[in-house]
Amino acid sequence: MALSAPPQYRNWKPSHNPWVVAMTVTLATFMEVLDSSIANVALRKIAGSLGATYEEATWVLTSYLVSAAIILPISGWLSTVLGRKRFYMLCVFLFTASSFLCGIAPSLPILIFARVLQGAGGGGLQPSEQAILADTFPIEKRGQAFAMYGMAVVVAPAIGPTLGGWITDNFNWHWIFFINIPIGIFSLFLTQRMVEDPPWLKEEKKSGISVDYIGLGLIIIGLGCLQMVLDKGQEDDWFSSHFITALFCLAVPILIAFFLWEWYHDNPIVDVRLLNNRNFGTAVFLSFILGMVLFGTTVLIPQFLQSSLGYTAERAGLALSPAGFVLVVMMPVAGFLVSTKIDPRLLVSIGFLGTAITLYGMTVINLQIPFQTMVRLRMVQVIFMPLIFIPISTLNYVGVPREKSNQISGMSNFARNLGGSIGTSMLSTFLERQNQTQLNNFARHTDANNPNFKQMMDGLVSMFIARGYDAVTASKKALFMMYETTQAQAGAVSFVNAFFVMSIAVVCLVPLPWVMRRAKAGPKPAMDAAH
Repeated sequence: MALSAPPQYRNWKPSHNPWVVAMTVTLATFMEVLDSSIANVALRKIAGSLGATYEEATWVLTSYLVSAAIILPISGWLSTVLGRKRFYMLCVFLFTASSFLCGIAPSLPILIFARVLQGAGGGGLQPSEQAILADTFPIEKRGQAFAMYGMAVVVAPAIGPTLGGWITDNFNWHWIFFINIPIGIFSLFLTQRMVEDPPWLKEEKKSGISVDYIGLGLIIIGLGCLQMVLDKGQEDDWFSSHFITALFCLAVPILIAFFLWEWYHDNPIVDVRLLNNRNFGTAVFLSFILGMVLFGTTVLIPQFLQSSLGYTAERAGLALSPAGFVLVVMMPVAGFLVSTKIDPRLLVSIGFLGTAITLYGMTVINLQIPFQTMVRLRMVQVIFMPLIFIPISTLNYVGVPREKSNQISGMSNFARNLGGSIGTSMLSTFLERQNQTQLNNFARHTDANNPNFKQMMDGLVSMFIARGYDAVTASKKALFMMYETTQAQAGAVSFVNAFFVMSIAVVCLVPLPWVMRRAKAGPKPAMDAAH
């Protein structure tokens, strides 16, 4: 199938400058992604303020993730039913209004309810924006358009922890939600004036669409259960928990039933048959892996800085923030390269190879690593990510009818977010298991028969005695310090091994982009759409 609008609409172009449209829709997505990363930093202060435990407060994150996970894959269908512009504005309004509810929430249950509404609004923003960009720009200009979108998705998590730490330290956690209100109102104003639905979407909406209630019910239950498993699994020790086991056993058959039901349904909520398209099927898989790498490293590095090096959340954010400026530079570069005659499949392969090498470079981390070195490592580590993100976003649409843009963007964004959830869960579990294994390995060497251990203990005991402690107290304090040192070393080795495993996994993906077909230039009349 050719990637084009219906014949009578091939000369259509937006009424306003496409770059103004791109900036308009990017604003709300940046707000949503930034808010998600800020909320993670403020969780402990939210718990203390509302009289809840930290474990109870994690439902503030889980409720958002579950709600967003359900909306993401069905956002394409909702855009068609409601009209894409109307659906997008509804998402912005819901996210903004629920942000206000979050900010004034007097108790944890009310905050969790508001976060469910916020997740429903936030979940529809990214796929709607991507579909709007795909229809607003011709193939030749999409790389640069997706670069702007990519900056919102990738840069926001880099600056979120720093901004979140600053807001919670200097004001209070309520303001991490209140800051969304003026941005949301401004986004609604611009969207109303600048964004429009292409005519083929209006025709499809007029023709009437039947509601697949069975498919809708299956995806809500199945994805809700799956996201709960991914978010709470490590906390509850996975399948040793009857709750997690029950959710998993419920999620898998329901999602399989959903896939089969949608495959044979005449008007599916999620058009899974699009996965038959070689480009799109491969791109969805690569988006899934990109999500694992992107979200995984975003979680892994600050966790190392805080748990092993003792950084505060704000200082950890400061270590990550300069990488955001690298992405600001590299996203347009990647967009320009995609818009030239360079094969985007080559760019993706280079991106995966470079990311694998830089992930391997992260294995030099240790407990004595300077702050500046950590900043430089992270800056180098993100250089190649735009070379994966932008070409994949462009290749998604090759060979798929233009009227399916809503479905494509919803499914590809869902794949990336699902990859992020699974990657984060897998890394958390790997680190926990590795930490225990390394701790056991180090413990074998901490006995009185080991001369190195005995020498270190004698030195510590002498140090504490010199500070005025008696011999018994000095021995206890020395032993406790050795235990803490052993734990820290075990943790550092665990992070090193995690980066090594990720680098091996990513390098295996280098040849995969060549399964896809290369995008072809669109018809000549459409070239004017970006001018």
